[in-house]
Amino acid sequence: MQKDITIKDTIKTITEDIARHILELEVSDIRFVDKELQRIEKREADIVVQCKINGTESILHIEIQNNNDRTMPKRMLRYYTDIAMRFDTLPIHQYLIYIGKPKLTMKDGIIEKHINYHYTIVDMHTIDCDKFIEMDTPDALVLSVLCDFKGRDELDMLLFITRRLEELTRNDEYRLGKYMLILETLSTNRDLTKKLKEVEDMLREIKYEDLPSYEIGIERGMQKGMQRGIERGVSQGAMQAASTMIKKFKLSVEDVAKELNISIVELKKYLGKE
Repeated sequence: MQKDITIKDTIKTITEDIARHILELEVSDIRFVDKELQRIEKREADIVVQCKINGTESILHIEIQNNNDRTMPKRMLRYYTDIAMRFDTLPIHQYLIYIGKPKLTMKDGIIEKHINYHYTIVDMHTIDCDKFIEMDTPDALVLSVLCDFKGRDELDMLLFITRRLEELTRNDEYRLGKYMLILETLSTNRDLTKKLKEVEDMLREIKYEDLPSYEIGIERGMQKGMQRGIERGVSQGAMQAASTMIKKFKLSVEDVAKELNISIVELKKYLGKE
């Protein structure tokens, strides 16, 4: 029962966040719709909820797609007719969120002799992930995994998002667990599940007390004279911790130096002596 509650809470949060931050809709009073919309193809819609959209009782249907499927317009039309049969008095809002790596080529509807059907496609390539990162909230951070990382290393991005979630939800294990479940769910859509697991394994292995950063090191209790090292500016221990982060997490010298407030020049000199 607890697992079911967690999953429903997760989907509700995802729906609210996608609607607000990506689709720019104000949704409220979300109620789950029984998703028996498979028929012959045995395929369930991703998200179908009854809710108020900008104050009007409506049905919200969201599909998250990671490849160009030429049959998508027909699938969306099938979902529309199935939903309309069950909720014939409510307006239906349909959105396709495209997160695939290839350029978007799918059509946003069907125009034939007796059919003029359309839905809205949101191409996540056009949305800068920095928009969500700069918001610096758990809800926005997990959505950033759906965006194009613009050439940035996927492992680095997942590491940053995961660590920031830990910092923002500090001392609230349930809240952290909920957002990690959302991150895992959305990562599946972008085929990042293995890399996210790798990041989670990394963070379980590293000893946080060995890191000299204020956000992690000080809050978890620093040992081995790290406090003294930070007060002086750059200590031997800080350099060792920076070296560990660079090697274990494959981070750039520049990113680690900036995060730990270490001189890039001095850090490069230290690494050259190892």
